[in-house]
Amino acid sequence: MRQPFMAGNWKMHLDREAISAFCSALRRDAGGAGAVRLGVFPPFVYLAEVVAALRGTGVVVGAQTCRPESHGAFTGEVAARQVRDVGATHVIVGHSERRQLFGETDRDVRARLDSALACGLDVLLCVGETLPEREAGRTAEVVLRQLQAGTDGLDGETLARRVTLAYEPVWAIGTGRTATPGQAQEVHALLRDDVARRFGGAVAGRLVIQYGGSVKPANVAALMACPDVDGALVGGASLEYESFASLLDYGN
Repeated sequence: MRQPFMAGNWKMHLDREAISAFCSALRRDAGGAGAVRLGVFPPFVYLAEVVAALRGTGVVVGAQTCRPESHGAFTGEVAARQVRDVGATHVIVGHSERRQLFGETDRDVRARLDSALACGLDVLLCVGETLPEREAGRTAEVVLRQLQAGTDGLDGETLARRVTLAYEPVWAIGTGRTATPGQAQEVHALLRDDVARRFGGAVAGRLVIQYGGSVKPANVAALMACPDVDGALVGGASLEYESFASLLDYGN
């Protein structure tokens, strides 16, 4: 039985006051999340504060990206080991905004994933197609290429235990458009089938695959009812506590 994983990616939003209030409410209510695993991914400048605020709650705290190098002259960047050093346990790699806005390639994403795992961090690996790619019928080609580049050569146990996949159709991120439950399920099943083919059915059966892309209270139940959708990586709906908390109702 896969544990649903609901994670909020705050991107470059919120300030110290808003984050403090959010964490206080989350700390108060985390015990009532039932079987749902919770996580938040704040901006780097607040990472240590969020770790401290949520310590002991079981809520995952992670970074939104990392550099693969352990140290060096990379002004403005943060190494995976530094993310781990402040007490975070997870990192997102391959988010479409990193791929599109910062030019991260499949090779770059894999380097970050390998560095994070080596430092003891668990990873959320994002995959997803753009609107032109979907309209051209290339969804399967794109997401499987990204998945295989990010996971080829990994040990199956490491994949099942320390990597979460997040299918994020780029055309649905921040646009208000959402993949239908059928579209989401189709891609999630495709991803799980590929993992089963390469790593075995037991690994595929344990692998958590989140959906991301304009998830909100109005559509979360239908998405999470899909057999291969195991949670969500949430953007805008995670920026206000009441909205984020309402996403958890389906799991209780």
